[in-house]
Amino acid sequence: MNARIKANLWILLIAAALFVIPQPSRALVIDFEGLSEGTSVTNQFPGLVFTNATVLTSGAVGGSLNELEFPPHSGNNVVFDDGGPITVTFTVPFLDAGGFVTYLEPVTVSAFAPGGAFLGSVMSAFNSNLALSGDPGSSPNEFLQLAGLGPIGSIVLAGDPAGGSFTLDDFQGTPTPEPSSLILLGSGLGGLYLRRRKSRNATH
Repeated sequence: MNARIKANLWILLIAAALFVIPQPSRALVIDFEGLSEGTSVTNQFPGLVFTNATVLTSGAVGGSLNELEFPPHSGNNVVFDDGGPITVTFTVPFLDAGGFVTYLEPVTVSAFAPGGAFLGSVMSAFNSNLALSGDPGSSPNEFLQLAGLGPIGSIVLAGDPAGGSFTLDDFQGTPTPEPSSLILLGSGLGGLYLRRRKSRNATH
C-alpha cells in the first residue's frame, strides 16, 4: 500500500469516527401551539401526517376547550378526536410514540409497522380521567406510550368510534436514525479499494 492510499484510508477512518458513531436519537415533541382554534391537523408537522385531529384552544381568547375537564398538558392548545380515532403516520419509522390524553371514555393506542402489520397496543388506566368528574384516583393528561416493538410506521389513538371522546397534547416520538452516513462510508471504502486495485494493476 503506497503512502497516498494510506493517507486516504486514515482520512476515511477519521471521518467514520466523526460521522458514523451512532448519535442518540432526539425525541420530537408536538405541542400544537401556534395553530388556530378549529384547525384540522394534517401535514403541518414535517414527517408526520395526522387524521381526525382538530385543534381546541383554552383561555379567554375565543377558545372552545372545556379546560376545567380537559386541561392542556402544556400551553393552550390540544387536539381532539374529530369524527373518529386519531391516526398519526410517520414518513420515517419511529422507535417510540405517545402523548398525554384526557378522556371521557377509555382510550387505546395501537402501533403498526411501516407495512401495516399490528405491533401492539396500550390502554388507558381508567374509564375516564377528566379533571372534575373522572374516576377516583385518576388525573388528566395520562401519558400513553408505545416503545420497544420495532420500527413504528403509524399509531392509532381510539376512544369512542364516533370521536369527541378525548384530547391529545404534547404528542412525542423518536425517529429512527438515518443510515446515510453508513452508506457514505461504504461507498468511500469501495472507491478506495477500486483506486488501490487500479493503481496496483498500472504498476504491473
